[in-house]
Amino acid sequence: MTNPFKYSNTNKRYHTLDYYYKNKFNEKVFKISLDAGFSCPNIDGTVGYNGCIYCSKLGSGEFAGDKTEPIEVQFNKVKEIMLKKWSKAKYIGYFQAHTNTYAPVKKLKKLYEKILSQEDVVGLNIATRPDAISNECLDYLEELNKRTYLTIELGLQTTNEKTSKLINRCHTLACFKNMINELRKRNIDVVVHIINGLPYETKEDMLNTIKYLNDLDIQGIKIHMLSILKNTPLETLYEKEHFKTLTKEEYIDIVIDQLELLRPEIVIHRITGDPKVDDLVEPNWLVKKFCVLNDIDKEMVKRDTYQGKKLNENN
Repeated sequence: MTNPFKYSNTNKRYHTLDYYYKNKFNEKVFKISLDAGFSCPNIDGTVGYNGCIYCSKLGSGEFAGDKTEPIEVQFNKVKEIMLKKWSKAKYIGYFQAHTNTYAPVKKLKKLYEKILSQEDVVGLNIATRPDAISNECLDYLEELNKRTYLTIELGLQTTNEKTSKLINRCHTLACFKNMINELRKRNIDVVVHIINGLPYETKEDMLNTIKYLNDLDIQGIKIHMLSILKNTPLETLYEKEHFKTLTKEEYIDIVIDQLELLRPEIVIHRITGDPKVDDLVEPNWLVKKFCVLNDIDKEMVKRDTYQGKKLNENN
């Protein structure tokens, strides 16, 4: 069967990050995850305490470098490993753990510029919160964006305000939307994180989050399945209330329905999760990441569908 999706040269029926990078840079590009030792305003009391309930002590940077090491040492350790697999490639420094704009701009510049000065680096990915980017930081990011490939990642997770309070997100939809507007006014690419399977959410809730994002000027999305990790407030809630987690089949069904509602030009930076096995409480099927990815591909062929198909049908 011929693949009808135009942003693909493989069997993938959604706009993969690999496809986007190869077309943008004309060669293999790797992201290298870094831990610059930042904190979070939702941990230190600025907007809240203890962080989002699903977040680990590593600030969702389980596969990032060791924060006790200089940032360039973290970067080059991973780069050396990648060079053994790909002798010719480019790299993007991914400031992943915690909130990576939550510091004085002077400190941010020192860290970002250090990575940009490394050989074969073509850009930066910076994960942060919409309430943690100052006006001074926006000005610096605008300048940075003019001389390198820059992506800012913002966590939304859900548009359901009841769920937002439950997960202790501690920022509003209005704050989130405003920051997207501020970044896009400066022509900075935005990638948004969402989580499927949050406690007590329905399939309708998860589709509503996608519909909301599809109407915003975003360039990419990361779709996660909720991971219940050890030693998190989420684990405590799960042990107490035993809320339902999605089965693999339910997750795949929801993800495909979400993809059908997304503009085809939006890049899918992630479509499942890959938590560390030793840290995972539930769901156990998440540890088989490539099985999930393959099953999504198979089901999309079976349903004869692709990213944005429902949008085409509605036009």
